[in-house]
Amino acid sequence: MENYQEFIVINPEIRFGKPCIKGTRIAILDILQWLASGMSYEEILEDFPLLTKEHILAAIAFVARREQITKIIAA
Repeated sequence: MENYQEFIVINPEIRFGKPCIKGTRIAILDILQWLASGMSYEEILEDFPLLTKEHILAAIAFVARREQITKIIAA
């Protein structure tokens, strides 16, 4: 997903500045934890009707991008 940035906001006043889905208080970390716990897209969307499939894909793309730019610094 190339346009994931349009779905994500970082605001120090919301969830202590954690990246969240725009217009919600749902953090990217929340979505990743739900997926890691075995929840399907459909289960997440049913439990959190403010979310869309695009939001879930944006969360994954956001973290993938962060991982891509992370560098290991040798001690």
